[in-house]
Amino acid sequence: MTSCAPYTTGDPIADTKAPSGPVEQRWERRRFEAELVNPANRRKHTVIVVGTGLAGGAAGATLAEQGYHVVQFCHQDSPRRAHSIAAQGGINAAKNYRNDGDSVRRLFHDTVKGGDFRSRESNVHRLAEVSVEIIDQCVAQGVPFAREYGGLLDTRSFGGVQVSRTFYARGQTGQQLLLGAYQALSRQIAAGRVEMRPRTEMLDLIVVDGRARGIVARDLVTGRVQAHLADAVVLATGGYGNVFHLSTNAKNSNATAIWRAHRRGAYFANPCFTQIHPTCIPRSGDHQSKLTLMSESLRNDGRIWVPWAKGDTRLPAAIPEHERDYYLERSYPAFGNLVPRDIASRAAKKVCDAGHGAGPGGQGVYLDFADAIRRTGRAAVEEKYGNLFEMYERITAEDPYEVPMRIYPAIHYTMGGLWVDYDLSTTVPGLFAIGEANFSDHGANRLGASALMQGLADGYFILPATLNDHLARTPQEPVPADHPAVVEALAETEDRLNLLLAVDGDRTPDSFHRELGELLWEECGMARTDTGLRKALGRIPELREEFWRRIKVPGTGEQFNQSLEKANRLSDHLELAELMCLDALHRTESCGGHFREESRTPDGEAVRDDDAFAYAAAWEFTGTGRAPVLHKEHLSFEEVHPTRRSYA
Repeated sequence: MTSCAPYTTGDPIADTKAPSGPVEQRWERRRFEAELVNPANRRKHTVIVVGTGLAGGAAGATLAEQGYHVVQFCHQDSPRRAHSIAAQGGINAAKNYRNDGDSVRRLFHDTVKGGDFRSRESNVHRLAEVSVEIIDQCVAQGVPFAREYGGLLDTRSFGGVQVSRTFYARGQTGQQLLLGAYQALSRQIAAGRVEMRPRTEMLDLIVVDGRARGIVARDLVTGRVQAHLADAVVLATGGYGNVFHLSTNAKNSNATAIWRAHRRGAYFANPCFTQIHPTCIPRSGDHQSKLTLMSESLRNDGRIWVPWAKGDTRLPAAIPEHERDYYLERSYPAFGNLVPRDIASRAAKKVCDAGHGAGPGGQGVYLDFADAIRRTGRAAVEEKYGNLFEMYERITAEDPYEVPMRIYPAIHYTMGGLWVDYDLSTTVPGLFAIGEANFSDHGANRLGASALMQGLADGYFILPATLNDHLARTPQEPVPADHPAVVEALAETEDRLNLLLAVDGDRTPDSFHRELGELLWEECGMARTDTGLRKALGRIPELREEFWRRIKVPGTGEQFNQSLEKANRLSDHLELAELMCLDALHRTESCGGHFREESRTPDGEAVRDDDAFAYAAAWEFTGTGRAPVLHKEHLSFEEVHPTRRSYA
C-alpha cells in the first residue's frame, strides 16, 4: 500500500502483555501472575480517576474499597449525571438463563465477528468471561433488572446475535447500573477514601520522568486552574462522538482528556472507527444541538420499513402492506431487524438515498409496532417500552402506539480511543484508559449492549487487578508541586486559555463546531471516499487556523464560562478530526463502522481486506499539523477465524 496522506510508519507494537496459552485461561493466569500491594500499603498510594460513568464510578469505588486513596473528577455537578445514565437497552452477559445455546464462547465469537475481526481476541474473551460476574455484582447492589414470572432475571435479544443475552431494566438500564456504581462510590466518599471533585475538568496530563503522575484541571465554577498529583492516573472520560457536533452524546461529553494524553505520548488507536446508531430520532432542523437515541431494544418488536414507491408522501396508515418494503427482513432473513448497527445504518441510508425515505426531506424510515401490539396487546408493549414511547412522543408530538416511529442513523459510540495493552495501560506508564476512552474490545463495530458490559468489566474487575500490579512493581517518589514538569503543564494550560480569551474574534465556538461537524458527517461519517477524505484533510487545517484567528470567547477565565469550556474542547476536536480523516484515508478497506465506497460488493456490502489491514492502527503525536507516526498492532485470530461477515 502506498502512502495516501502525510504520515510515517514506526515500529510495530510487538507486546500487548496478553499471556500465551489457551484463550480461556489467559485472564486467570494474568491475575495469578500479577503482583499485589499489601493492604496496609495501599492507603499510602493516591490514584486519580477522571470520569464517574460506569467505568469510572466502578473503578473509583473498587479501588477505594481495596484501600487506595482515590481523587476522582467529573465535570458534572454530581457523579450520577455521567453520560452512562443515557444508555437505555441493556447489558450483555453469557448467563444462558434462557437455555437457548448461549455461552462464554458464543459471546466471545459474536463480539469478535460483530467487530468485523478488528479486535484483540485475548481482551474480548476476557470480557465474555467477566460478563457473568458483572450481573451478580449488580444484582447484589440492588440494580432492579427486569424479571420473569418465575423470578429469574429476564433477557432480550439485541442486534448481531441469535440468542437472548441482554439483561435490562426497562429502558433505563444505564441509569440503574450507574446508580448502583454511584451508591458504591458514595459509600467510599463517606468513608473518606474517595475525594470527589465535581464541576472540575481535566485539561492536561502531567508526565514526570516518562510516567503519568497527575493532571491539570480547571474548577468550572471559580475558573481556578490547579495541578493534582498521584501515583497513577485513570481516564474514564468516554468517547469522542461530539467531534461531529450532532450526536447522541451529552453536550458536555468531550475528547480533551484523551487528546491531551495523546499529545503527551499516549498512542491513539483506530480513530476512524466511529459507530452510527440506526435507531435515532431524525434531525428536525439547524437549530438542534444534539440528537436523541431510541434504544436498539425497540428492534426486537418493531419492524422497519419504507414505502416501495419513491417519494410516497402518504401517511403510513394509508400505505397497504403490499406497498411496504421491510428491507432488513428481505435482505437479511436470518437476523431481520436485528442485524448489527453498522449494517442497519447503511441499509437505512441506502433506501433513503434511493428516494424511499419517510418524513421531512425523506431522511427517515419507519419503526412500526402495529404487529407487536396485535400479537401481544398494547399492555405488553407498554410494559417493555413504555418510557421510550413516552420520550418519543414528548419530542415528536406523535404517538408511537398509533403512528410508526420515524428513525434515522446518527453518531453514537466511538470504537477508537487511546491504545491500551491487556492491562488497560496506555503507552505512557502509569496512565490507564478504561471504558469508551480506550480502543479495546469492540474492533470496528460495537454490538449493542456491550458498552455497559465493557465499562463495568474494566472498572469493577480488570483495572483493580492490573493497577495493583503496576503499583507493586513501580517504586514511586512523591512529586513536588514545583517540579518543572508540573509548572510547565500548568503554564501551558493557562496560556492556552488566555489565548482563547484574547483572540476576541467574531465567530462563536458553536458556529465553528457546527461547520466541523457537518464536514465530518459528510466526508467521514456513514460512508467515506478517497475524494471526500482528501477534501476534509484540506479544509480542517484551514478551519483550525481560522478558529485561532476569529474565535470569540466573552467573559474571563476566573469565572463560570461555558464559552471558554466549549472553545477549549473544540480546539482539541479540530486536531482530532484531522487524525480521524487521515486514519480513514489510509485504511482503504470497508470494515464495521468504517465504510469506504471504493471497497464494496456490487450490491453494496462491505469488503474487508485482511491481508493488508488486520491490525490496530496506533498513532503517535508529533505536533499540531505535523505528520503523525503509525504503529501497527497486528491482530492474530487463533480461535475465531476471519470470514465474510454474513447475517443473511
